[in-house]
Amino acid sequence: MPEDSSAPELVCSYDPLIELMARFENVKVSNTSLNAFDGLSIEDKLKKHIVDGIKKSLESRLDEAREQYSPIDIINGILLDGMKTVGELFGSGKMQLPFVLQSAEVMKAAVRHLEQFMVREEGSEKGSILLATVAGDVHDIGKNLVDIILSNNGYRVVNIGIKQPINNILDQAQAHRCHVIGLSGLLVKSTVIMRENLLEMNSRGLSHIPVILGGAALTRSYVEQDLRAQYHGQVFYAQDAFEGLRLMGQLSEGDRVVPEKTLAAEDLPHGERSVRTGVIDPQLFVFDGVRSEIEPMAEPPALPFYGSKKHTKFDIFELYKYINPVALFRGQWQFKRPEGMSNPEFSAWLEADATPIFERLQRQLARVLEPKVVWGYYPCASEGNDLIIYHDDFRTERERFRFPRQRDERRLCLSDFFRPLENGRAVDTVGFHLVTVGSAVSEREQELFRNGDFQEYLFTHGMGVETAEALAEYWHRQIRHELGIADQEPADRKLLFAAKYHGSRYSFGYPACPNLDDQTKLLDLLNPASIGVELSEEFMLVPEQSTSAIIIHHPAAKYFNVK
Repeated sequence: MPEDSSAPELVCSYDPLIELMARFENVKVSNTSLNAFDGLSIEDKLKKHIVDGIKKSLESRLDEAREQYSPIDIINGILLDGMKTVGELFGSGKMQLPFVLQSAEVMKAAVRHLEQFMVREEGSEKGSILLATVAGDVHDIGKNLVDIILSNNGYRVVNIGIKQPINNILDQAQAHRCHVIGLSGLLVKSTVIMRENLLEMNSRGLSHIPVILGGAALTRSYVEQDLRAQYHGQVFYAQDAFEGLRLMGQLSEGDRVVPEKTLAAEDLPHGERSVRTGVIDPQLFVFDGVRSEIEPMAEPPALPFYGSKKHTKFDIFELYKYINPVALFRGQWQFKRPEGMSNPEFSAWLEADATPIFERLQRQLARVLEPKVVWGYYPCASEGNDLIIYHDDFRTERERFRFPRQRDERRLCLSDFFRPLENGRAVDTVGFHLVTVGSAVSEREQELFRNGDFQEYLFTHGMGVETAEALAEYWHRQIRHELGIADQEPADRKLLFAAKYHGSRYSFGYPACPNLDDQTKLLDLLNPASIGVELSEEFMLVPEQSTSAIIIHHPAAKYFNVK
């Protein structure tokens, strides 16, 4: 791994992606030369282009196929059959998501080439869907993966982007005459907004429109039991893009893809409709009661300084060392262990084949990523479930955070890790930080997506997310040194990723501190605008690849869920 941005670029004599594909039996061939196509019919050659993700000589073979088939028949009868095989391989665990996206790239290139010879016929599409990330949510990787898979399997997709209120979702569905609506969101708050959107569709008499929901915070039971009981029409849960593909296939059978009543202008009321969004059900998170048995520290760390500072000069290659390769390769890039391969074999495979992609992107993104940090320290004290932040006189309240408490188990609450007030005076210390890698990486992702570079889009998005996480890990380490609690620093970086150090950090929006609107208090405490970060109307950090945290110094502070 290069240590600085001036290191000479490595010259690779082979394509590591092709080598990577070659290691999956029955998925990628070891020989991607023209000889691999010898003896195949033109139909099988085109299917091979799709399944193996090979663009070379694609256009010439498409032109050869046009001598026998119309462009629409090539797409529907040959290429989509290849994409069906891709889906089957993915579903059986024999094909990895990055290679699915490579197949989708070839499919898109093939359709782009054929479109110049086509006259689009009414009704030639298999079905249509409007995709949107719900109001207040800026995450779109999942939605865009659904777009890629559906649009390259014969469906018309209208993707209207992130932070979409229900008014615009329905306006756009009507304007584009979409038969299905797909809603995505990453946050717990987004699941509440999805519910409110369904209820709004009920009230407008639009429950005849099937709705597909997806996102990390959703569960199948929540959608198929709770939301299905509330929505008057059909609502489905899609765990991933291929389940969305299966659902669209079911909805497209017979006449179901064209409901008796399509969304028309008269369905939409005049003027603006009031839609309540962004309010988390208080029953989800506000649990008061008996304090846990956590004893606050008798002598907490002294305040390193009062207020906030910023830091904007980083060695990006030093930050790369703090990227967790497991989170990147297996989580973000979704490389999964194939059936029949042992964990040690898979780890060795990742090191040999995924690491070169990682190293390439480190070099390519070194000037794209813009790491910046604001952080600060404040006197504080606990009061029940509240953590009170004080001015520098240690007596005047400045902000107050209210955290949820576990109903059972250890009855933990973040406030328990801090000392209570003594004689009306703050007697403890709390830290906060907010990190970002800037907006340029998100802009690069969007350009890759628009250009149909789907595999590189996935890789770049994952690098952005995990570099932001690496920066948070790196800066938390600096904070531990400033607080004087760097007494348990692990020598092995794998233990660092497992939080085997003194204290912990908790990001807003997660179970221990779930209220995203608490991030408004960070604006006062840290002034993140000084590093180009602001809050959306739903209290999310913008740019997307940013994260904030409260830093707790107590040695017993570890991750916990609030149920």
